[in-house]
Amino acid sequence: MNDEAASRDHIGSLERGLAVMEILARHPAGMTLTEMAEEAGLTRAGARRFLLTLAAAGYATQAGRQFSLSPRLLTVARTWLGGASLWTYAAPIMREVAAQLNESCSAAILSGEDIVYVARVPGRRILSVSLDVGTRLPAYCTSMGRVLLSGLTAGELESFLGQAAIEGRTPKTITARAALAEAIGKAKANGFAVIDEELELGLRSIAVPINDRTGRTVAAINVSTQSARFSVAEMEREILPALLAAKQRIEDFFVV
Repeated sequence: MNDEAASRDHIGSLERGLAVMEILARHPAGMTLTEMAEEAGLTRAGARRFLLTLAAAGYATQAGRQFSLSPRLLTVARTWLGGASLWTYAAPIMREVAAQLNESCSAAILSGEDIVYVARVPGRRILSVSLDVGTRLPAYCTSMGRVLLSGLTAGELESFLGQAAIEGRTPKTITARAALAEAIGKAKANGFAVIDEELELGLRSIAVPINDRTGRTVAAINVSTQSARFSVAEMEREILPALLAAKQRIEDFFVV
């Protein structure tokens, strides 16, 4: 196709709308119209039209002055995930981890203040809630959430901590925002996160980030276990190496 034909077939407004969606995806805590206009290089009127169109189509939500991506986008993502995707590639690797450790192995992405499960190999039933692809859990008190939050920019993390609904799920849940920021910083420095009964008593989990070829964190994988089976030290010694090996193999998907 020559340049002239490509120019005729190029729909600039669609391209700008997709760019607005990508910007919203980088700001899970939400953005104001003014913030979107500045980051997208649009006028306020232009940003307003794109955001309201996304909201009308169900791909964004509006809460006061804040716009965020909506769960509807997950429908598109789940269709893609059902095809020849990263998780099709990762599933056999996750099954190996689950079989090796005799524990569940899961993968999730960040969506607003939550993580959303995109793949799961079940093990023992250790949670009172049923976990399946599409299940949402709070990011702040889950191991996958901690490593996903550690991949945000400083501004995005500050926005998340300033707006997220944080409550004590158990007596061990970190709810002080300064302490939570410290725990997320520790996950970033260590390259993994351990949750010790913060989501549910009797549950421990350990997670590592999945990064694309640019180094951007796009997902996380974890192993969850009963606290009676593994201490935190034992998880780091016995489970973490298996997760790190799986992480490396899954990240190879981005360079093949």
